[in-house]
Amino acid sequence: MRRTVFDEDHESFRQTIRSFIEAEVVPHYQEWFEQGIVPRDFYLKLGELGTFGIEVPEEYGGAGIESFKFAAVQYEEMSRAGVSFGGSSTHVALCLPYILKLATEEQKKRWLPGFVSGETMFAIAMTEPGTGSDLAGMTTTAKRDGDAYVLNGAKTFITGGVHADRVIVCARTSPPLESNRRFGISLFVVDTTSEGYAVGRKLDKIGLRTSDTAELSFSDVRVPAEDLLGEENEGFGYLGQNLPQERLGIAFGAYAQAAAAVRFTQQYVEERKVFGQPVAHFQNTKFELAACQAEVDAAQAVADRALEAHDRGELTAVEAASAKLFCTEVASRVIDRCLQLHGGYGYMNEYPIARLYADNRVNRIYGGTSEVMKLIIAKSMGL
Repeated sequence: MRRTVFDEDHESFRQTIRSFIEAEVVPHYQEWFEQGIVPRDFYLKLGELGTFGIEVPEEYGGAGIESFKFAAVQYEEMSRAGVSFGGSSTHVALCLPYILKLATEEQKKRWLPGFVSGETMFAIAMTEPGTGSDLAGMTTTAKRDGDAYVLNGAKTFITGGVHADRVIVCARTSPPLESNRRFGISLFVVDTTSEGYAVGRKLDKIGLRTSDTAELSFSDVRVPAEDLLGEENEGFGYLGQNLPQERLGIAFGAYAQAAAAVRFTQQYVEERKVFGQPVAHFQNTKFELAACQAEVDAAQAVADRALEAHDRGELTAVEAASAKLFCTEVASRVIDRCLQLHGGYGYMNEYPIARLYADNRVNRIYGGTSEVMKLIIAKSMGL
């Protein structure tokens, strides 16, 4: 079945990304995997390639293309090769929309050129040790003091937190209202070289090993008032605006991982011999892979439909939740079944299926758990 979601420009970009991965990522990936982080200068190479600036307006050094499809191509190509680009997806998919929508002209001129080049890497800090899905319960505070805000608190699970040069930090600037506990949260673009800003542990995750995830702490960090992003006390509403795109990205990435798992597994079972014949010759293998391929086809259709809707500006929160729920659940089933067909080798990290298995698990947690997605869908049904 021919896909219509991508055109010639996307396919040309695909070849560029594929060549880049083969030359700049695959030869070094095992080393990055073992170290649990990509080197900082890798992001400069991505900046030079132009991947950070696709959606950034031309006046700030970008290409000015308002489309998520180029990001989707990257998800497919990274999964196809069994690699990742470290914390760069947070830089582009999560942080850029806030800057484009909320930053003043002066802020964009200050931040976006470095964003595009990879010289200024961004991360976003929402989650706290005691606050996950309930963001209104955050306790990090930012109190106005003259021409600055004084930031105190801690954040955890911050992807890209080790290498970040600027972090969009969510903090309470006012106490919650009795009628609206979401009121009082503001966003700040914090310079990571500020006094009192500290990167704690680089967290030891079971998957996404090359993506640095850190704990952050703020002890009387002075943030200039001109680094407030958007309006004071209105941050919670801003956080909700980007969730459909974030969930689309996770859905698309999960579909791409599932497709890659089938590809890796077909290659493996055609080469691996058991009882004198390739594993691919057994009926069970054929049936398992056929069932997996059917699920991947369905996930691709759901992901493509959501991608098209997003590019038209029509992707709703419910549709994004549905796509994320479906694609991530499909990916978990498919990758598990594909690992089983690898036998004992599927449990070895040197095989891409093992890394996919570990990397994929977080898809049903971050960006909103599967349970939260079900709540959103159920509410839309009037339940």
